[in-house]
Amino acid sequence: MGNSETTRIALDTVGCKLNQAETQLLARQFAQAGYRLVPPDDVADVYVLNTCTVTRVADGKCRRLLNQARRRNPGALVVAIGCYAQRARQELSRIKGVDLVLDNSQKMDLLPRLEESGRLIRPEAVSSQADFRTRAFVKVQDGCNNFCSYCIVPLVRGREKSLPLEQVIDEVSHRVVDGYKEVVLTGTEIGSYSHEGAGLKELLRRILEKTGVARLRLSSLQPQEITPELIGLWQDERLCRHFHLSLQSGSDAVLGRMKRRYTTADYKRAVDLIRKAVPGVAITTDVIVGFPGETEEEYKESYNFARQMNFARIHVFSYSPRPGTRAADMPQQVDDKVKRERSRKMLALGRACIRNFRKRFLGKTMLVLWEKETGGVWSGLTDNYIRAYTKSDEDLTNQLMPVELAE
Repeated sequence: MGNSETTRIALDTVGCKLNQAETQLLARQFAQAGYRLVPPDDVADVYVLNTCTVTRVADGKCRRLLNQARRRNPGALVVAIGCYAQRARQELSRIKGVDLVLDNSQKMDLLPRLEESGRLIRPEAVSSQADFRTRAFVKVQDGCNNFCSYCIVPLVRGREKSLPLEQVIDEVSHRVVDGYKEVVLTGTEIGSYSHEGAGLKELLRRILEKTGVARLRLSSLQPQEITPELIGLWQDERLCRHFHLSLQSGSDAVLGRMKRRYTTADYKRAVDLIRKAVPGVAITTDVIVGFPGETEEEYKESYNFARQMNFARIHVFSYSPRPGTRAADMPQQVDDKVKRERSRKMLALGRACIRNFRKRFLGKTMLVLWEKETGGVWSGLTDNYIRAYTKSDEDLTNQLMPVELAE
């Protein structure tokens, strides 16, 4: 494809941090092979989208991005990989201009497939370019055994499987050597990590003991996975004071229909345990509105529970039927207009939660890891997931600095 030494590769991601981790792995493969990486919205010779299919909205976003890539460069090789490709390969293949579709079992073989087919010619001189970011996403686990009634993930990711403990530690060590200040551990269900008798607690303990990682962040946990022994590790300040604890609904009746493995009382106990042990912690969550059969009373229960929890952030999803899941065939599907109104109210609550959480830290000095600059304004994150901004003419990329949160 053209001059191999100037072949431009754009890697894009929709969806979870696990998808982001896999995209980072692909980026390193292409960079180490000498190809030139460009931003996803740049004109590329090869555009790769790691897709998500967790909701109908995610499906639509993937289709739009693939069409946009083709319009930016009609001659580009456009590739769709990942969960949407796993669920509906033929559907993606029918999109005009999509040249190749690879499912989850094939996507990490993308580079050798392209080279072996002659679609890419490896450069003779290896570029020194790296896909450098301030946060590295490291995959520790994949798949899910829970089969919640609404969730397509077990069908596209398969059953739970964990990476060997030493392999994860080596990966974190390599990212530290590469210069990353923060590592985010990702997976479909990282709380279920298990390898040769070692669970998540042992994995975290060994990473902290054997690597020089400055910050270690977890992507997502379930409330039933929170134990005093696990939370005790947060005495080490390198563990970020941020827990993403999935809620999905604040109504016990809806949680039952969702086949979730906890009640609101269980959830509250987990939150109380975390907050008692980790001062200043940010607890963020996911909430689904409009699940089949959700009455107005059940929605109010969910809204009120979310308000009582004082989250730092709420990710709101309108229920989206996924083919092959039990919930898709449930009676009493909620009207789209009702879902939109419930989503609007829950999103407003989420915005209030963000404001209230941030206000608690005004005037405090906290460490910020600066990530990127836009128009002279730098942005970065505190360990408890507050986005901070500052103006500076200096290059602050990847600097971990004490900052007073002024306004």
